[in-house]
Amino acid sequence: MASEYKICTRCLMDTSDPEIVFDGDGICNHCHDYDRMMTQKVIGGSAGEAYLQRLVEEIKFSGRGKPYDCMIGVSGGVDSTYVAYLVKKMGLRPLAVHMDNGWDSEMAVKNIEDTLKKLNIDLYTEVLDWEEFKELQIAFLKASTPDSEIPSDHAIWAVLGKMADSLKIKYIISGFNVRTESHLPRAWSNGHFDWKYIRSVYSRFGRGSLKTFPHFGFFTYYRRLLTQRRVDILNYIDYNKMEAMKILETELGWRYYGGKHYESIYTRFYQGYILPLKFGYDKRRSHLSSLICSGELSRQTALLELEKPSYSPAMQEDDREYVVKKLGLTNAEFEQILQAPKKSFYDYPSYGRVLEGPLLKGVFTLLRDIYRRRQKRQHQGG
Repeated sequence: MASEYKICTRCLMDTSDPEIVFDGDGICNHCHDYDRMMTQKVIGGSAGEAYLQRLVEEIKFSGRGKPYDCMIGVSGGVDSTYVAYLVKKMGLRPLAVHMDNGWDSEMAVKNIEDTLKKLNIDLYTEVLDWEEFKELQIAFLKASTPDSEIPSDHAIWAVLGKMADSLKIKYIISGFNVRTESHLPRAWSNGHFDWKYIRSVYSRFGRGSLKTFPHFGFFTYYRRLLTQRRVDILNYIDYNKMEAMKILETELGWRYYGGKHYESIYTRFYQGYILPLKFGYDKRRSHLSSLICSGELSRQTALLELEKPSYSPAMQEDDREYVVKKLGLTNAEFEQILQAPKKSFYDYPSYGRVLEGPLLKGVFTLLRDIYRRRQKRQHQGG
């Protein structure tokens, strides 16, 4: 028997997240997580300015004698572009890194080229082997989990980490921020840093081998947690996405592309078409809920936004035709993927499943606690 439908009284998260929990007032666990993370990870106002100034001095000191003192990932989207704008304004010497997986929209490419040229920031682009990456994406579609963006996310951090190792750069400046990216159900996407999960899906559904795909294993992941420092710089300013977009448009000629992460054609299609149609997951709920909690958007306005199509139905059909053709699938094969029984991260071998088992759970908890204490000391300026 299906569970009763319920939606959070504060945000838009609902029982399409199978793990959602509500308190006595009908407020969901994601909103409580938001409040906790705002307290633990965000420093606003003059305190944020002071913390950021100390951090900038640390970054400059660590980069003495090197061509770059930090790295930033760029996608052409608002958050990563605003990070580029900020770090340059603060006098840092970043290297911008972009991963081209074959799905960049023309607008994203132009945003990257135009903004970095105006900011005078060097760009390194890692171009993935298309045939290899295509097979990996098809494998994830056939695995029938809601995690088909995992390969791209994993490769981005693999490229950033490897480049930081080779250039001996300690600081990687990220556009992730609590205010706009806090309502993220684990059931909707899992395994971003889990190479065992990616390999297991590919070994079952892929063809050939992953010879060149950027990746990192379990020990490399934890080594980099200790030797490299990810800085979520937008958590240390009073970040407002709408205001940031206006600044980028006015000062850099940046252009909006229609939705969160829609700078990628595949992401736009996957999040706006496949996820809602096959899994009943509408990622706009997550993005809009974060904006509600940050005060950028009223709940009523967000509800009205959710009533609209995820993006233009005509563009959805164009994207479907383009994606199916680019992946080398027939319409029948793609329809079979859409109709296949739904699976999850836990249906495949992964480091996550091993770490959550009784044998290694204690070790994992210890490593996680050490990392969190280290992050807390850094956050407090210790």
